[in-house]
Amino acid sequence: MLSKRIIVCLDVRNGFLTKGVKFKGNVDIGDPVEAARRYYLEGADEIVFYDITASAEERSIILQVVERVAEAIFIPFSVGGAVSTVSRMRDVLLAGAEKISLNSAAVRYPGLFSEGAEAFGSQAMVLGLDAKKVPPSAKCPSGYEVVIDGGRTPTGLDAQAWARKAERLGAGEICLNSIDADGTLAGYELELTSLIASSVEIPVIASGGAGHPDHLYDALTRGKASAALVASIVHYSTWPLKVIKERLAERGLAVRPAPPFPPGAEDARGTAR
Repeated sequence: MLSKRIIVCLDVRNGFLTKGVKFKGNVDIGDPVEAARRYYLEGADEIVFYDITASAEERSIILQVVERVAEAIFIPFSVGGAVSTVSRMRDVLLAGAEKISLNSAAVRYPGLFSEGAEAFGSQAMVLGLDAKKVPPSAKCPSGYEVVIDGGRTPTGLDAQAWARKAERLGAGEICLNSIDADGTLAGYELELTSLIASSVEIPVIASGGAGHPDHLYDALTRGKASAALVASIVHYSTWPLKVIKERLAERGLAVRPAPPFPPGAEDARGTAR
């Protein structure tokens, strides 16, 4: 049985780790490099880094921060935020990332997935899909609309249809974020998660709403997700990653155990930091 992954999300604004609720009211809460290192030591399976204002501000992602995060961790690392060309994808991968998350730019130019997959492989291409619940319509029959530019721009694009198209074009994974659940700590949007996970063959990461280990269990079972992304629940020390993983294992889920060494100790490679 494949292990379910627990992924920590680092939303970065102007070089600072930040967090909001439903993509609004963001508050800066620390240094993303220090946070990435801490979560790596605590047992995160992967880190996702989003430069959340790069797209809306029409600027490039902060590569210096990407490089510093990559130097601090030894687990898979995904990066997103205004990556709109193959050349820029290459810059981000050379800075130390293993995966590129395409969101707003790919909605505007879906061919990015095909170009990126041809250049770097589908395993490096992640669809970042931000969705909001809307009344079902001819344009959005699933009842979920894709929203881009950090939650600022509705697209009229159906989330289910977009997920399927991105998979056909070369996306190797989907990070699915419910705008309605984001930062609420009330649980993942299971209807949305199950809908998308059942519609594609590639792994789906559930994102938005984790406030308790039971929420992750629900997303990974009822929601059919391959991984669960967390942010507020660990940023504010509500539930340490080690405890989350222990709770999931107690309920029968296959998860990679948290390492025995504490933050600040020698890392898994025996190198003191």
